[in-house]
Amino acid sequence: MNVFVLTTGRSGSLTFAEACRHISNYSTGHETRVGLVGAARLAYPPGHIEIDNRLAWFTGRLDSAYGDEAYYVHLRRDDEATAASHVKRWNKPAVRSYRSGILWDVDPQIDRMDLARDLNLTMNSNIELFMRHKSKTMRFDIERAVELFPAFWKGIGAEGDLAAAIDEFASKHHAGKTPRTTPREGDRKAPGQSRSVRFWRSRRS
Repeated sequence: MNVFVLTTGRSGSLTFAEACRHISNYSTGHETRVGLVGAARLAYPPGHIEIDNRLAWFTGRLDSAYGDEAYYVHLRRDDEATAASHVKRWNKPAVRSYRSGILWDVDPQIDRMDLARDLNLTMNSNIELFMRHKSKTMRFDIERAVELFPAFWKGIGAEGDLAAAIDEFASKHHAGKTPRTTPREGDRKAPGQSRSVRFWRSRRS
């Protein structure tokens, strides 16, 4: 079974990925197929957990590729906290692409929090509609991570070190600020190695 964690970003997705790293019977990746097109974009291996906020824009194709066979998680953070975090990254790709490429012709004087709220509303609505008729789903509020992660663990039949996984939620993880163990393009990649292997299994494997 594959597991997909859908989210707006700025919601603890990297921390969630680090927690999943302690699962020994799944591989785990954070944004492992970015930059790919066509069938390759969603060509995840069986038994893989993928955490990628961009998947909220690929729900139609995700349904075609995996349908009701996968387990889907809607990772959420407090709406205002998420919006405020997006505002801090105003010129980063997520917010910049939404205001300049999707909304188009946005008033330069727009209230930044209003636009960030709109981004979150759009992405969360996409995810909620997509998951409405799926049989294996979970809403995961990051503020309740310690309480909810055991239920997620049980729901996907995870094996490994649950206590160590839960401990990850006590740490802050973000690329560029703390040492990152989640692979991305160029991280520990051998010459000629395909992007498709940019994920890892548990520390125990």
